[in-house]
Amino acid sequence: MTKDKKILVFSACYNEKENIKNLIYGIKENLPNSSILIIDDSSPDKTIDVIKDLQKTVTNINLIVRKNKLGLDTAHRMAYEYAVLNNFEYLITMDADLSHDPKDLINIVKYLKDNPFVIGSRYIAGGRCLMKTSRLLISKYGNLLIKKISGINCNEFTTSYRGFNILKLKDFSLKNVRAKGYSFFMGTLFEIEKRGFLIKEIPIIFKDREKGVSKISKIEIFRTMKNLLVLSLKKYLN
Repeated sequence: MTKDKKILVFSACYNEKENIKNLIYGIKENLPNSSILIIDDSSPDKTIDVIKDLQKTVTNINLIVRKNKLGLDTAHRMAYEYAVLNNFEYLITMDADLSHDPKDLINIVKYLKDNPFVIGSRYIAGGRCLMKTSRLLISKYGNLLIKKISGINCNEFTTSYRGFNILKLKDFSLKNVRAKGYSFFMGTLFEIEKRGFLIKEIPIIFKDREKGVSKISKIEIFRTMKNLLVLSLKKYLN
C-alpha cells in the first residue's frame, strides 16, 4: 500500500539532537519508501549536523535550515507547500521529540486512502496520553473545551500527528490558517471543517518526551483560548 503512493513525512526541529536520529530511523523502518522533510530553525545544539550525517546513509532525507527561529506554524505551512509543489500525494506531520510513535505511520497511511484528513487522537477508544499529571489535565480538558465551544465533531485538536491526502483536499492550504504558535493546530481543524472535509480520528498513544526540553510556554495556553473564542465566533457569525 505504501509503495504506490508518494508520501512525505515532515517534522519541525529545534534542539532535537538527542531524538532526531531515532525519529528518522523509526520513519524509515515503518515507511521505507517515504521521503522525509525536516525544517530546522538553526538549532544551537547542532541537530543539523546529525541530520547531515544521516543523509550520507539514509535515502530521501530533505533538510531545510532557516536562519532564525520562525515558529512552528510557519514550518508546517512551508511543509504543506513543499508537498504540493513536489507532487506528493500524502503529507504526514509529527513531532520530532518521539512523543509520536512511528509505528502509527502505517495506520495513518491506511486511513488516508479513503479520507482527506486523518488525525491521531489520544482521546478516543484505544488512544492514551502518557503526559505527567498537570500537563495531562490541561491537555485532556483543554481538548474537551475546544470541542464544546467550537462545535467541531472531533476529540483531538492539539496533536500534530496528522495526515493530509493532498489529492482529496482540493483548494485547501495551510496558508489559510491564521492562528499562530500552537494554536495553529487547532486552527487547522477549523479550516478543514469550514471547507467541508471529513475529519477522521484514529487512536494513538502519546508519550511524554524522555530527552530534551519541551518548547511549549504557559502563554500558549492563554493564546489558544483566545484563538478558540475568535475562531468560534467567526464560525457562528458566518
